[in-house]
Amino acid sequence: MGITRTIAAAGAVAALAVGGTTALATTASAAPNVTPQGVCGSAYKTVNSVPVGSLGTVYLTYNSSNGKNCVATIRSSPGTAKSMSVYVYVPDTDAWADDFGNYTSYAGPAYVYGKGHCVSWGGNIANVYVSVENSNCAALKERRVTEIR
Repeated sequence: MGITRTIAAAGAVAALAVGGTTALATTASAAPNVTPQGVCGSAYKTVNSVPVGSLGTVYLTYNSSNGKNCVATIRSSPGTAKSMSVYVYVPDTDAWADDFGNYTSYAGPAYVYGKGHCVSWGGNIANVYVSVENSNCAALKERRVTEIR
């Protein structure tokens, strides 16, 4: 009887351990809480953003130690892969970076050197496209456009 109880207890502990591991694995594999810093890097600080309708947000970030901008498009509700993109452009230097494809949670990162320059940037999720021109420069007024295609 004592051996049977010990074996049953060991089986229960093993089942709990496996169940606990499964529960943790399920939580860990659930849609991640994606942030601009998680996509671009912890040294990048968000300096601007634009909503992509109700589907998500495009973030412009900047790293003051290396003078680079990074842009990421992040969905509000990750799920089935959708057409997504992100771009960043520095007109003064003709520097350009982009990323596009079918993604479940974010597009990017896209990096360009932008210290002391205006930048244009944007992206899309599904059929909603956003762009911001002449951003983050004192001399020009920024222009934002949202299109549904």
